[in-house]
Amino acid sequence: MNTARELRRLPALHRLLDTEAAAGLANDYGQAAVAAGARKVLAAARTDTLERGEPVPDAADLVDRLAEWVQANLTPTLIPVVNATGVILHTNLGRAPLSHGALSAMQRVGLGYSNLEFNLATGARSDRHRHCRGVLAYLTGAEDAVVVNNNAAALMLILAVYCKGREVVISRGQMVEVGGGFRIPDILEQSGAHLREVGTTNRTYVSDYLEALSDRTAAVLVVHASNFHQVGYTVQPELADVVNAVRDTVRGAARPLVVHDLGSGLLMPVGGCLEAEHTVAGSVAAGADLVAFSGDKLLGGPQAGAIVGSADAVAPLLRHPLLRALRVDKLILAALGATLEPYVRGEATAAIPVLSMASKSAAELKTRAAALCRTLSDHGVPAATVDLDGAAGGGSMPGTPIPGAGIAVGVDRPDLWSASLRAGEPPVVTVIRQGQLVLDLRTVRPDQDQVLVQALLTVHGR
Repeated sequence: MNTARELRRLPALHRLLDTEAAAGLANDYGQAAVAAGARKVLAAARTDTLERGEPVPDAADLVDRLAEWVQANLTPTLIPVVNATGVILHTNLGRAPLSHGALSAMQRVGLGYSNLEFNLATGARSDRHRHCRGVLAYLTGAEDAVVVNNNAAALMLILAVYCKGREVVISRGQMVEVGGGFRIPDILEQSGAHLREVGTTNRTYVSDYLEALSDRTAAVLVVHASNFHQVGYTVQPELADVVNAVRDTVRGAARPLVVHDLGSGLLMPVGGCLEAEHTVAGSVAAGADLVAFSGDKLLGGPQAGAIVGSADAVAPLLRHPLLRALRVDKLILAALGATLEPYVRGEATAAIPVLSMASKSAAELKTRAAALCRTLSDHGVPAATVDLDGAAGGGSMPGTPIPGAGIAVGVDRPDLWSASLRAGEPPVVTVIRQGQLVLDLRTVRPDQDQVLVQALLTVHGR
């Protein structure tokens, strides 16, 4: 191949931009942005020819490459999907869907200005951390609260304020790793705290905690097993027993804090399949000095981390300079505040999508599934109602199935169907079980049922 002759086949920048397709892209994204993409496409084609001896693409191929570059670099990458997996708090799919109240609050605050750090009564500067403090304290029975950007940040703040250079006592059975490779020992190291492990992997007693206490102990950290559970020959003491023992053993200012890292925090008992889940209010009632939990899991709100506890224990957190790096913005505070409102009114199960999904009965889901299957079967899609076990997800209720129902589609290549559904608009995320394409309706809103039908019919018609 004559490289020089081949390179002369590359069109000039203006000729590529003068094509009908490029002009259409420029109308949508602006001439400057599309021109920048065209330069990159031409430069890549030139490199391919010079370094790998590849022929210069024809004009149509270059235009396709330009469109792909625009799609990959200039269009929003975060888009809605339909979650038909049955995992309510699916971390990869964004965890908790927000309530209408939370979305409305974000819009009201985001469209203009707000009293984020302004005291309307005095006209003076105020503190953003006052927002949500009172209602979190009320709902959990705590004296005070502080909100940060996630639960890992909440734990980091507690350790940095109280435990830097000192020891934190923790059971070996609670040295856990949660999603994304986040490990309790790692965050202890980053905070400057020294780890003091007690007990064994499967059995830890109150006496193990007490034997480890010394004048170097800053805190006893109890980590809720929110994303796994141990079975068999195991012992982990109740939080209240640890609290009482520590308080009886060490008195006065030298007493170490008892901190409960609850992870996925259910605020208060709501019954149903969540009846056995540990609650933030329960941890406060057990006497923990500080309790840390997530906002975007069982609470059902935006990504945030909350710390509740005694006023004396929370106050130093609010004064620490690290809090500025971990603080949340006005939109998160607005969404969190609106998420908490139904809890105050006793309407959380109906108003918060996570709790509403969890409370749906298997019979209700089976009725929906049967109706959808009739429609699909009428159009030639081999669909049948199937009993399914959903999951809370997000590190909540590990190993506890939530009985439900959905649709099983019997096709030869369920993997191809699944990929095609993910490529649709909107994408539909499914699972494959026992060689069948399965769509669990627990995590599909009723107003999305027809979206599922249309998506399946579209794939069937190809």
